[in-house]
Amino acid sequence: MKALHRALCAVAATAASFSCAHAGVTINGTRVVFPAERREVSLSMVNDGKEARLIQAWVDTGDASERAESSKAPFLITPPMARVDPGKGQTLRILFTGTANPPQDRETVYWLNVLEIPPKPTAGGDAAENYMQLAVRSRMKLFYRPTGLPGSADSAPGQLAWRLVGEGNGYAVECTNDTPFNVSFSDVSFKGAPQKASVNKGGMCPAKGKETFPLSGRPGAEQKLVVTVINDYGGFNAHEASYTR
Repeated sequence: MKALHRALCAVAATAASFSCAHAGVTINGTRVVFPAERREVSLSMVNDGKEARLIQAWVDTGDASERAESSKAPFLITPPMARVDPGKGQTLRILFTGTANPPQDRETVYWLNVLEIPPKPTAGGDAAENYMQLAVRSRMKLFYRPTGLPGSADSAPGQLAWRLVGEGNGYAVECTNDTPFNVSFSDVSFKGAPQKASVNKGGMCPAKGKETFPLSGRPGAEQKLVVTVINDYGGFNAHEASYTR
């Protein structure tokens, strides 16, 4: 499972100087899959810094402005807040509350938030009295996966339909996903085109929906794309896909 590292910077400022201390928490995963038949799933992390960190975690419905106290997502995280000492780990338990009724014919995407808060400076003098404290929030997708969906998440990328469309003076590809699984990409490019000229920033083709991905570069003679899919474990699987015009 690919580790996701988020750095945190606490700033201590005085009239004559500026200092920045770096620390961070490593989250063991880049996404969470919540099978409906499970009572709970867990996510672990470790504090690689030299000081304790306060962690707050919650799930939102896709609105980044939703805070823990205002979230409408049907999930509970325990502990919602925790102190993580240097070199120590913390496991979050994510539970489905049943307070909402997500569609049962497809996956629903929610977002897991992990907010890391640094300690107040303890040094004496101006550094302890005049400082700016910065906290970093990490957001990762949480896929609620109903029981009994036809097919599989691994086979879904191969069932997508791609169509080349014009976008301004360039190109884009429209992805149609008739499967019940959301398919995420790290990049999409024209086969044979220079990577630096053809790769976009990735995205997601939603379950039973469609999405358009802008591309740079020019189509090749084979009319094929190179699509790098992100699997359930955060791994990258590249494959070729044909497209229509």
